[in-house]
Parts: sequence; structure tokens; C-alpha cells
Amino acid sequence: MSQITLYLDDEAEVLLRNCAQSAGLSNSKWVANLIHQYAKTQWPAEILQLAGAFPDFPLHNEQSTEIPDVQRIGF
Repeated sequence: MSQITLYLDDEAEVLLRNCAQSAGLSNSKWVANLIHQYAKTQWPAEILQLAGAFPDFPLHNEQSTEIPDVQRIGF
């Protein structure tokens, strides 16, 4: 397990210590949990489970106001 040094201002240190203590964790474990929670590169399982949960929607505007292109003169 590696060690790192964090430089925190006084207010951040107090917040860290209070939050870690109220969670019943060491300072290191509390910070590690935050890193795991917020620095992930994958979508959470709850989000992946939403795939297909909603009815399909049109990928293009079916009520398009676009007029057809005019016939062009050939060369």
C-alpha cells in the first residue's frame, strides 16, 4: 500500500477528521472511499441497469419542417 502526503488548510483538515470520525473510519480510509466513489471511470451499476428501461424515442424529428430539395440542373 502506498503512502501520499496531502496538504490541507485548517478548515479542510477539520472537515476530514470530523467526517472520518462520524463514519467510524480512519482518515486514510475515508479519503480512499472518496477516491473510489468519485474517480471511477465506469458508470455505476444503477445507471447501467437503466438501459432499455424507457420506451424508445425517435432519433430524428418525424415532424420535420424541412422542405424537399429542388431538382438541380445537370451539367
